[in-house]
Parts: sequence; structure tokens; C-alpha cells
Amino acid sequence: MKVLIVGLGSIAKKHIVAINQVVENCEIFALRSSRYSENITGVIDLYTIEECENIGFDFIVISNPTSEHYNTIKELIKLKVPLFIEKPLFSQINNETDDLVRSINELGIVTYVACNLRFLESLRFLKGIISNERINEVNVYCGSYLPEWRPNVDFRKVYSANAEMGGGVHIDLIHELDYVYWLFGKPCNTVSNFSNQSSLCISANDYANYLWMYDEYNVAIVLNYYRRIAKREIEVVTDQHVFKVDLLKNTVISDNEIIFDSDSRISDTYLSQMNFFIEEIVFKNIKMNDINEANEILKLCMQE
Repeated sequence: MKVLIVGLGSIAKKHIVAINQVVENCEIFALRSSRYSENITGVIDLYTIEECENIGFDFIVISNPTSEHYNTIKELIKLKVPLFIEKPLFSQINNETDDLVRSINELGIVTYVACNLRFLESLRFLKGIISNERINEVNVYCGSYLPEWRPNVDFRKVYSANAEMGGGVHIDLIHELDYVYWLFGKPCNTVSNFSNQSSLCISANDYANYLWMYDEYNVAIVLNYYRRIAKREIEVVTDQHVFKVDLLKNTVISDNEIIFDSDSRISDTYLSQMNFFIEEIVFKNIKMNDINEANEILKLCMQE
């Protein structure tokens, strides 16, 4: 198997580890932006699209900065191979991005946009257990402290903190919106509120609040960058029970009793995700969070 990686940051390295665990003797290539880039052991460097055209890749991983996704995807669709696109799909939505989505559909290119929380065991357990429950209310919360995300790096200079670079908590934590969409489907109506009024003093949104309205219940989603003690939870209130999932601990509590517990963590989902992508999406053309679904979720994410 031959795989092309575009963008060799920390998330790409996680994907490379996962690919090597799923596929034996995989040839991994990287499309580099500079000939002075750091060499990565086991990765073959390429520097132009033309060099990529006759290699015959089985799929491409796009994990460069989100602001570059549009141009990267537009260039690479000429290779007509499956695309694994790191979230979020684009840094903005407009007529050009919609046209690119249509072009990909017309070409019949297989796509998948990373949604690794769908592979977290506690969320998969929740999806099964609430399938026959009458839901009355859902509350989602994800808060952590941006200055501690990247040790020894000035958080004010990274993409996440800068609106002009397409950053913001609503984009960084789009995974919460993704798994809500996966669990409950597309909402009937939405209300969104974004701000950057915290003591972090950054230009990007450091707070986002969504209300997704469904026929019989509402889902409230709160995201922030400034919570020093991280919290990542979803609570589902039904007629008979209250289910609470702690994503960081990978547990499910029902009426104050633990009904699911796992030693695996969010970091383990990258392997499960890559295995599913290769075995089910690339080889069997099973659809999961393809470019159409991811584009729909992105529009819900950015809607003010």
C-alpha cells in the first residue's frame, strides 16, 4: 500500500503511527512545502504534484493547516484517489468550497473527514443505550485551557488563538458538534453565540454556545478555551434516566452508577479510526462523514 501525507505536524504523525499499525510494509510519502523541511524516518519526501501523479497512491491524508485545505484538495483531486481529510474540512464556507464539494461528488472520489470521537467506546455505548429512550434534554460541555495545549509554545501565536488564521474554539472543538450530529442527526433549527471576552485576550473566539433544536428536545453545547481543569462531557436526560458520559475518563454513568468503563482513552481512537477508514471506506466504499456530511456540520458550526 502507498499513502501520501500532506502536512507533517503532530496530528499527521499520529496518523502515520496508526497507518503502520494497520498496514504492514506501507510506503508513506509526504508532499513537502520546502526542501529544507525536517526529514521523518520512514517517510519519502516529494515536492510537487507532478511527482505524485504516477506513483499510484491508495489514499491521501490531508493534515496541513485548515486554511490550506481548499487549495490542497483542489489540486489533489486530479489524482482521483480516496481522501482522508483532517478536521475541519475548510477554514471558511463560500460558493467556491461548495463548488469543490460538487466537483468531488461528480468525480466519484471517496472522502472521509476525521471524526475520531465517533470511535470512543463510551460514546458508542451511549448511542446504543439511548436508541429506545424518550429524550427530553441534552447538554454538551467541552472546556480546557488553551495555554497548556502546546507546551513551550506561545499560545497567542498559534492558529487556535488567531481569527485571521481561521482559528477559534468553535473550529478546534468541532468534534463536539460532529458527535452530536452523529448521535442525534441534523437539527431542525439552531441558535449560536460566539465571543472572545475572557482573560486570554486573543482575537479568535474563546467561547461558543450552540442550541440545536429537534422535534422533541434541545441540545445545548458549550465550548471554551479558558477552563483550567479540563471537562469534556455529554449528559442525556430521558424519561427514565440521566446518562452522563465523561469523554476524558471514557465512562458512562446512569443515575449515579457507572454502567460502562474502559481503560482506553481518546488517543486510542486514532487507531480505530484509521482501521475503519482503510478496511471499510477505502476497500468497501462504506460512507461515514464524507465530504457532504462534514460540509453540512461545518455550516452548522459557523452559523451565527
